[in-house]
Amino acid sequence: MTKRALVIGGTGPTGPDVLHGLLDRGYDTTMFHSGRHEIPLPDEIVHIHGDPHFPETIAEALAGAEFDVVIAQYGRLRHLVDYFKDRAGHLVAIGGMNAPLASPNDPRWGRMGRPAIVREEDRVLLDAPDSTNKLGYKIAETARGLFDARDAGAFKATYIVYPVLYGPRQPGSPEWHVVRRIKDGRRSIILPEGGLRLESRAFVRNVAQAPLLALDHPEISDSKTYVVSDRNLYTTCQRVEHIAQYMGADIEIVDMPFELATPAHPLYRHGASHRAGLGDKIRTELGYTDTYETADALETTVQWLLDNPDAYSEIEKQLGDSFDYVFEDQLIHWWRNAVSGAPVPPDGSYSYSHIYRHPKTVGEDWARKS
Repeated sequence: MTKRALVIGGTGPTGPDVLHGLLDRGYDTTMFHSGRHEIPLPDEIVHIHGDPHFPETIAEALAGAEFDVVIAQYGRLRHLVDYFKDRAGHLVAIGGMNAPLASPNDPRWGRMGRPAIVREEDRVLLDAPDSTNKLGYKIAETARGLFDARDAGAFKATYIVYPVLYGPRQPGSPEWHVVRRIKDGRRSIILPEGGLRLESRAFVRNVAQAPLLALDHPEISDSKTYVVSDRNLYTTCQRVEHIAQYMGADIEIVDMPFELATPAHPLYRHGASHRAGLGDKIRTELGYTDTYETADALETTVQWLLDNPDAYSEIEKQLGDSFDYVFEDQLIHWWRNAVSGAPVPPDGSYSYSHIYRHPKTVGEDWARKS
């Protein structure tokens, strides 16, 4: 008997690959989405239009329908969990990473505070951070609700954590912050703190395999949380410089404190602190791989942006970037004058000493390298 699959969402950057993956696996496939952004998809996919954010609109649209598997990529998960209790065999939910949203001083991090890179085994990924951070608290609360329902026998459950995504058709593409400036002839790019921030990213055409792998291995993925990200972690500066290299532009990174670097805030979104969470479990347990390496993935993203000018207006509304070059030039000029006018630092010398003995002659007690 053919199994029935439902994808909630499906028209975003990862949706088509997920839908095609279900068809390739032989599922009778339905998608539940708003209908506002129809895209070309195979005719055999059934469309249900409705709003997956509220209990009453979910119930109205689905009308008691049951499915063997559900992939919830969109909507309000806590209400979807309530609807699919005893109506789904396996619910795979896509969520966000709450650990970097927890306070750096949350005592659960330990005496040194939040690490620069968070591992998926850190229970802070599911345990609520301080409730003053509304977003992080809601993410954690929703994930716990999913597994509470699973433990009560409602369905198998897998929670997949995505970082910031990049790739073709990604809403509010942070890459556009850089691409448009270079395209407009800008060669000075403001990056707070030298662009050394670490942020987990994942390419949309890579992450689409994650929920499919969870369905392929339900005996392993049931009750599990998986963190997905690109295998390699790069600084913001490295990503910006690679975009410039791909576009054939020589750029200057203008380093200034985050509080002053307001033109770069749309690129940084959540502040200057690291937002890095990495996990290997989905790779070792389910066989997840980076089909696209980061350099290729980033170049694909940039090329899509260059080739799709019709998307610029919507991306810029989502990104919230003013592209106010007059102000940027004034800020850069002011900062350079401020730095050049600073007192000259005292001159000091430093000699490097080997931590282990490296004698150059017989009987020499200690070798120094100046």
